[in-house]
Amino acid sequence: MIIQPARRTESVQEYYFSRKLKEIAAMNASREASGAEPVINLGIGSPDGMPPMEAIDALCESARQSGNHAYQSYVGLPALRNAFSRWYERWYGVNLNPDTQIQPLVGSKEGILLISLAFLNKGDKVLVPDPGYPTYSSASRLVEAEIVTYDLSEDNGWQPDFDALEKMDLAGVKIMWTNYPNMPTGASASEELYDRLVDFGRRHSIMICNDNPYSFILNDKPLSILAREGAMDCCLELNSLSKAHNMAGWRIGMVAAEAEVISQILKVKSQMDSGMFKPLQMAAVQALAQGPEWFGALNDEYRQRRKLAGEIFDLIGAEYDHSSSGMFLWGKIASCRLLKQEQKDTGKTGGEIVSDAILQGCGVFITPGFIFGKNGDNYIRISLCAKPQVLRQAYDRINKLLK
Repeated sequence: MIIQPARRTESVQEYYFSRKLKEIAAMNASREASGAEPVINLGIGSPDGMPPMEAIDALCESARQSGNHAYQSYVGLPALRNAFSRWYERWYGVNLNPDTQIQPLVGSKEGILLISLAFLNKGDKVLVPDPGYPTYSSASRLVEAEIVTYDLSEDNGWQPDFDALEKMDLAGVKIMWTNYPNMPTGASASEELYDRLVDFGRRHSIMICNDNPYSFILNDKPLSILAREGAMDCCLELNSLSKAHNMAGWRIGMVAAEAEVISQILKVKSQMDSGMFKPLQMAAVQALAQGPEWFGALNDEYRQRRKLAGEIFDLIGAEYDHSSSGMFLWGKIASCRLLKQEQKDTGKTGGEIVSDAILQGCGVFITPGFIFGKNGDNYIRISLCAKPQVLRQAYDRINKLLK
């Protein structure tokens, strides 16, 4: 390489799943050569279902129109912003001004970096949950902010310990990342939790950044932090069509906040892209119009998958919440049959030992919890984004391994 990379890149590594997928690809090549079945990947939460047909039809119809292939507005089509506004009012009871309080995004993951670029200077502090989505930390590192982790624990229902937060040195903290229904633990939000977060943010002048893509999955009452009194004073919320509409690869998300916050995010975003493809926006309008029958069918499927994933955890001896929300099942491996005493001195976490034993032993990949923080060391996570027959096949492979 003729030049040296920027120093900021030294603070991050290639995303864990990017590295793991390479390993699995190499394993599959070897397994194919030996006549073995490919690895069953129960790691990444990439929905395998079809999006609403109305969205697909809108995409195709719009893509056939010759005038729809040019650059688009940075702020998104009025039709899309209005659709997001109606969606928030219908399902969350939140009234958003589509002209000033909504910014469409190329997936909500983009928003995490945009928010970090827009509001964090070098040395500013960021409250990041442990366990939590790794991108909160990596985006903070890339803008050279200081990460301050706050613990989530099973004993506290995987919710923030506000007494502990109040005792922390909060000087210099500008942003707090939250995520409910929680990834990876599946813990649900509550109105009380959101009220406490709003109060905490207002009193300490901290912007609460609530990442909310799982609110419809295995959750009968979708909640938004923006519905709570005073939330617009100190909160923003990211949302997405990836999970609730089976549109992860379409990369359609949004951020909602008061107008000044949106304008600052747009200031950065407009330097980074040239607007979302118009047919995608028209498809999103149709997806956002889906009614309760769409979410009912979606969750019937996920309930079946959660039960089957639970049977895998029962088989290996992992403890889990039978009523968790979101599209993952989170299991504690303290009494797991694959956690052998002699393996505990390898330097690997318990979750990593179990994950590797299953992957190498029978070709099933289950995510180790350490990638979400130290509080996930003794946990593993199964994605529900696998068809029931695939989950049953994974069960059979693991059962054979244990025997």
